[in-house]
Amino acid sequence: MSDKNFVKEYLEDFSSLIKPDDKIIQKIIEAKEELLKVKNNGSKIMIVGNGGSAAIASHFSVDITKNAKIRAVNFNEADLITCFANDYGYEKWVEKAIDFYGDAGDVLILISSSGKSKNMINACGAAKKNKISKIITFTGHQKD
Repeated sequence: MSDKNFVKEYLEDFSSLIKPDDKIIQKIIEAKEELLKVKNNGSKIMIVGNGGSAAIASHFSVDITKNAKIRAVNFNEADLITCFANDYGYEKWVEKAIDFYGDAGDVLILISSSGKSKNMINACGAAKKNKISKIITFTGHQKD
């Protein structure tokens, strides 16, 4: 594939992901309402990203704390990841972080390009088990 065709295809795929249809707009409004519930209830937001999304999660947690005054934490700290991955397995490190740090009424935000990572899927199970009030995911798509 030529560079021109690659860039054109990439931009077409990307632009299709960000078109503001009514379904996406409603989901964003619902997410905002959930975050405001967390703020009003004194709960917290837990944010986790995989790979490059870890940087997004880290930055977002600080921004939402500082700008929206909503308590937020991220689990993308090297010591936490390596400790929990070593002790419980990489596919369970996020799950165990939720077990240790999650409280009923919290919201979990997961950021993953594919949305297929076992550690993110296991995190959803842990969130449900720990009565986390809402799971919000930001995932892309992966072409096979």
